[in-house]
Amino acid sequence: MAALYFHVPFCKQACHYCNFHFSTSLKHKTSILEAMLVELDLRKQELHSESIINSIYFGGGTPSLLSSDDIKSLIERVNDHYIISDDVEITLEMNPDDYRANYLEELKLVGVNRLSVGIQSFHEEELKLMNRAHNAEEAFRILEKIDILFDNFSLDLIYGLPKSNLKSWKKNIEYALQFNPKHISSYLLTVEPKTVLNHQVEKNEVEVLGEEGVLAQFNYLVNSLEKEGFDHYELSSFGKPGFRSVNNSAYWSGKSYLGIGPSAHSFDGLTRSWNVSNNNKYLKGISSKEPLIEREVLTKVDRYNEYLMTGLRTENGVSLGYIHENFGFHFKELLEKEAQVQIASQVLFWDGDTLKVSRESMFLVDGIASNLFLLNKSTKCL
Repeated sequence: MAALYFHVPFCKQACHYCNFHFSTSLKHKTSILEAMLVELDLRKQELHSESIINSIYFGGGTPSLLSSDDIKSLIERVNDHYIISDDVEITLEMNPDDYRANYLEELKLVGVNRLSVGIQSFHEEELKLMNRAHNAEEAFRILEKIDILFDNFSLDLIYGLPKSNLKSWKKNIEYALQFNPKHISSYLLTVEPKTVLNHQVEKNEVEVLGEEGVLAQFNYLVNSLEKEGFDHYELSSFGKPGFRSVNNSAYWSGKSYLGIGPSAHSFDGLTRSWNVSNNNKYLKGISSKEPLIEREVLTKVDRYNEYLMTGLRTENGVSLGYIHENFGFHFKELLEKEAQVQIASQVLFWDGDTLKVSRESMFLVDGIASNLFLLNKSTKCL
């Protein structure tokens, strides 16, 4: 099984926290779409010709700026080159302000069977702080429509917002649950370099929420969603049984995926690659039949470290058997040794031969995993 990701690099306006690649000018939208079709042709061999595609994901940016015919053309081109699974999950990220008459019905007709809706918050003041293009009324309106037409849809929420508190966060979750989503992705607001939010924080115009407040919101998120029957299968991902994101699961389990479009990333198990994050350069590369792509061949240590990071972020943890089989006995031995301190402090625990992060420590999982990383310079003999 393999996955395809299309990065649509356009947005109506820039959210203050976002550092993804996008343009607020739609001038080259048609050209980019045509180039993505060509790129898929040029790179079709990067996934095995007999690969079965079980996930097609339209992300960005804001892919809901595309028409249903645009989406259809990309899906049809995928079908030209690969076998698409009968139960393929085709997801489109959508912003509430992009709702227009018949659009949802049109998306279903061309094959989209899952929506990921960028709500982020139901509170007007928080949406304004983030510079979101939609308002709270639009968020409620689109979810009412989606709840009727789509059985499988996900909501995005952001916690840890400046000036937020546990009361306002509880209300966000309450509003989200009333629409019966099958999946919720919830992310901590992070202050990324070269964003408006970063500038505001540096100028003391915005004060980030303290760690205690952030942790309280995360814990409430986990507890409330688990009570509602969601599986907390990855740090930021919650799905009802049978509704885990196929796209997300491919990333966290190390499956192969091909990324198409400016800045899109790809992975084949050994090599990670990424397209140039510049629309004009991307177009020039595609027009010359030489896509501008950077590639990194992962060393065994790189792959081991990534396995630790991705595995510990999920409920699956990291398996000693898998490490022994794929990296060798010495890596298995090293992990058992390096994990002892964190096991003693109940940050990590063994579930059979699988190492997992304790429920109470999951919020700190990225730091926990990085403490177990090996360095290439010290492991040349491995």
